[in-house]
Amino acid sequence: MIVITAPTGQIGSKLVATLLRRDEPIRLIVRDPGKLPAEVRDRAEIVTGSHRDPDIVDRALQGADALFWLMPAAATASSPYEAYVTASIPGADAVVRHSVPRVVIVSALGRGSQIYAGHVSASHAMEDLFRSTGAHVRALALPTFMDNILRQSATIGTGVITGTLPADFAMPWIATKDIAALAARYLLDRTWSGQDTVDVLGGEDLSHRDIADILTEVLGMPIGYRVGDRAAVEQFLIDRGLSAAMARSAMDMDLAGERGINNAVPRTTENTTPTTFREFAEETLERAVTE
Repeated sequence: MIVITAPTGQIGSKLVATLLRRDEPIRLIVRDPGKLPAEVRDRAEIVTGSHRDPDIVDRALQGADALFWLMPAAATASSPYEAYVTASIPGADAVVRHSVPRVVIVSALGRGSQIYAGHVSASHAMEDLFRSTGAHVRALALPTFMDNILRQSATIGTGVITGTLPADFAMPWIATKDIAALAARYLLDRTWSGQDTVDVLGGEDLSHRDIADILTEVLGMPIGYRVGDRAAVEQFLIDRGLSAAMARSAMDMDLAGERGINNAVPRTTENTTPTTFREFAEETLERAVTE
């Protein structure tokens, strides 16, 4: 039995589809089962509620052979450590209580960098929480998601992408479908042991200028990159409902990116995933912008 958290998200939904194609028994922790496709509801066990809830996660992990743990950041948390570590304590407790053998965690690059990075630093502390359970752990250390560009579909339609990093600063990017494929590989394999970080660099290193150029070619319209001010973005996030601490944490993560927290691991064939940004744009972004 494989237990999946956040099964309706960008990664979780793709992971669920992959595991069901393999006829794996899965149990999903989900707040609103209505957001799941009907086929998924018919074939998976459903535990309704939040994986931040001790009773919910305790029920979900009974008899579990593996756990996929993805903790979305709580927008109104008092700190990123509350959002990632405190919120994950019920999960770690349940892993111990039910002797769950293997845990696959969504985390971030930069462990051991000694650069404070807001959300990223808290995700590393969340890894340590699960390592302390004694379970076999694989922490998927990931770069920026290509899919995050979808949040800018409206502005891309007007010819602009925005960000706060220098236009020519290159960093690794990954497609969430490649994350789901990697997670499925570890969840389906009952032979690995120990506790390791798996550094993953995605398909390629790109700057925002590179992304704008690719989008210009794919969409057939000129796309430019506009550099924003971090203080203004932080205030925008607060105005959108984030707590001051979580808005600051997001900017700390962004600044750490500029300081190179995602660029320390050398790229190899082993840590490079298949999907390029051009392929992602052609498969997903072009449709999102034109609809």
